Amino acid sequence: MNETDRLYAFVFRGELAKEALAKTGFVRGEQSAFLEAETANDLSISYLDQALLTSAKRMAAVYAAVATFENSARRLVQTVLLDAKKDNWWDECVSKNIRDRAESRQNEEKKIKWHTQRGQDLINYTELRDLSNVIQNSNNWPFFEPHVRSAEWVRSIFDVIERSRNVIMHSGTLEREDIQRIGINIRDWIKQVGA
Repeated sequence: MNETDRLYAFVFRGELAKEALAKTGFVRGEQSAFLEAETANDLSISYLDQALLTSAKRMAAVYAAVATFENSARRLVQTVLLDAKKDNWWDECVSKNIRDRAESRQNEEKKIKWHTQRGQDLINYTELRDLSNVIQNSNNWPFFEPHVRSAEWVRSIFDVIERSRNVIMHSGTLEREDIQRIGINIRDWIKQVGA
C-alpha cells in the first residue's frame, strides 16, 4: 500500500467513524459529545471494531440516564433520612446487612490504592435493591411516603431499571423497548419525586 492509499484509508475510516457517531446521536457540531478527541486517542478508539463501538455508544447514553437516576435515588434516600435522623441516619435507618455489604465493597476498593474509588459516603456502595429496602423499611417508610406514596411502586421501578442496568454493566445491548421502558420509569419517577 503506497502513501496515497494509506492516506485515503485513514480519511475513509475517519468518515465512517463520523457517520457512525452521527447515527448514534452523539455528534454535536464539530465535536462528539460522547467522546472528545483526546479521550478517544487515550482509549485507542480507532483500533476498535466500529460496529461494536456504535452499539456501545448507544448503550453509553442509556448508562448515563441509568447512572443519573441511580445517583438521584441515593441522594433522595440520603436527603430524606438526614433530614429525619440527622447525622446518625446511616446507622439508625440502614440495616446491618446493607451497611456491612457497603463497608465490604468500600474496603475492597481501598485496597486498590492506584484506582479511583466510588466515593467517601457508604451510600455510594449500595445498589438500587438496597435503596429500595431502605425506603420500604417500616421504620423509614413514614419519611418517604410523602414523596413516593407506594413502596411497591418504588420496588417496581428500581427492579426494572436495575435489570437493564445489569445488562449494560456487563457489556450487553438492550432492545429499544427496554430502553423505552427505562425512559418511562425515569419519567414517572421524576414526575412523582422530582429530579
